[in-house]
Amino acid sequence: MVKPWYKQFWPWFLIILPATVVCWTIVTVIVFSQHSVSLVTEDYYKKGKGINIDLSKIDAAKALHLSATVVSVDNSIIIQFDKGSLAHFPAIQAMFAHRTLPDRDFTRLITADAKGNYRLTLDQPLQGPWFIELTPHDQSWLIQGKVTFPNPVAISLLN
Repeated sequence: MVKPWYKQFWPWFLIILPATVVCWTIVTVIVFSQHSVSLVTEDYYKKGKGINIDLSKIDAAKALHLSATVVSVDNSIIIQFDKGSLAHFPAIQAMFAHRTLPDRDFTRLITADAKGNYRLTLDQPLQGPWFIELTPHDQSWLIQGKVTFPNPVAISLLN
């Protein structure tokens, strides 16, 4: 006597394979919709146009012979600024951008002490790779570079 189809092994085996794929696809869609990755900027066209402006600001910093190094000590970040041919140490806007986590990005306006060191004290120490941009209040020049924190040794921001 032949068993009905629902009591046999092979039909259930063939049904379970695609059903498992469908279930895992639904789980994957739910997970990725709740935890999106924002590595691509939405205003990429404006960012692309801004690259040319940034290059002219970097050239202006080179013409003024400006340079900076970054050191982190506990939860303090010390930016040692060489003012080159500037008359004084300006107040600078320091923008810190995390490579993959845009919600951690922040910008601070900092001033120099008598030796030209800019100190930024944070609630907790920075960890991992960060992109740093230094600009004056008039945005006339730009110094930028990548730094991995913590870094007890001075790392130069490249122009």
